[in-house]
Amino acid sequence: MASFPKFPQGIARPFPDQPAPSGEDDATLTPETFVHRNQVARKGRGAVTNLRGRYESVAREEFDDGWQAVSFAAVEPLAAEVMEDDEPPRLKTIVTEEDARSIISRNSSPDLPFSLSLNPYRGCEHGCIYCFARPSHSYLGLSPGLDFESRLVAKRNAPDLLLRELAKPSYEPDTITVGINTDAYQPIEREHQLTRRILQILHDCENPVAMITKSSLIERDIDLLAPMAAKGQAIVAVTITTLDAAIARTLEPRAASPARRLRVIRTLAEAGIPVSVSIAPVIPFVTEPDLERVMEAAVDAGARQAGYIVLRLPWEVSPLFRQWLQAHFPDRAARVMNRIQDMRSGKDYDADFATRMRGTGVWADLLHQRFEKASRRLGIDHRNRAFATLDASRFRRPQARSGRSPGDAQLDLF
Repeated sequence: MASFPKFPQGIARPFPDQPAPSGEDDATLTPETFVHRNQVARKGRGAVTNLRGRYESVAREEFDDGWQAVSFAAVEPLAAEVMEDDEPPRLKTIVTEEDARSIISRNSSPDLPFSLSLNPYRGCEHGCIYCFARPSHSYLGLSPGLDFESRLVAKRNAPDLLLRELAKPSYEPDTITVGINTDAYQPIEREHQLTRRILQILHDCENPVAMITKSSLIERDIDLLAPMAAKGQAIVAVTITTLDAAIARTLEPRAASPARRLRVIRTLAEAGIPVSVSIAPVIPFVTEPDLERVMEAAVDAGARQAGYIVLRLPWEVSPLFRQWLQAHFPDRAARVMNRIQDMRSGKDYDADFATRMRGTGVWADLLHQRFEKASRRLGIDHRNRAFATLDASRFRRPQARSGRSPGDAQLDLF
């Protein structure tokens, strides 16, 4: 199990904690409770604060004890250094390894085109403020805010668990989507290479795979993805929210730039790998104006399909996003939230399967029409049919066999 450094008793965390998200037992808190005009963004990080997760039992408040000149690093290793003037401290990324109990997640959501998914990492250093997986960090006793992007977990036994799962007689071969919650190609993958080992197993067993990423690191694995794609066993989606590099730096601070992601699409397409562009999320008055331009640029780079998702703000994502808006777009924060609520029946979020990806109302309908018209004009598939083209008929269940090469030793476990 993962084990994280603990904060000494009586010492506040070096980041301002906000109240826990409102629930049925506390109707006095509103989303505005979490937003203050003096909140300052940290360079290279998406979240503005370490918002307290809804499962934390201890509340912490920032206070001035007269020792502000003392380095935060003496109290907590997350703080690499104290910046000059009033800038907040920079954060180190801490990676903890864990032995997971299971690795394949199953879902029956009617609005998702896949039923099996796999995530080798918890948390994501890309720091995308809109990430719907942020609330999952609360289950670890960590914050969905800055902790989510700086205190990460690597499931070191993920490849072994996958082998065991594929070897079970009860396993029915199907497409496995890798990195659906947190990006499987985030920066720590360069060192841990869990995604590479997982992809090697799927390649050797001829189990179809779908990858979604906003990282250029996926180009490293073209040697595995290209032959799988040639047999109808691999597809890739590259997420591009905007072509504006300045917005992307605040929205997805440690992900590849929009221009670099377009180059990833071109490189994968030239290798014969079917690529789609995922325009997710669409944020009114922030990334929404770029919708058609993103589609055009992606198609020009070689994307065959496109899809979009309207901004989702479940649980702690809502106050975190509001803080981000106040820090980066205070002039339009109220306007953005009003439009989001127009599409969510007056709320920040509505989790209904029928509408959670698209929203409802006039503006949601207009957005859908824009996407449909641009898709027809560009001549690309927008019906989310890529998963239906993947072939699981050649699946080979891993089992013990003699005379295998050293490189195939991982399959000799069975």
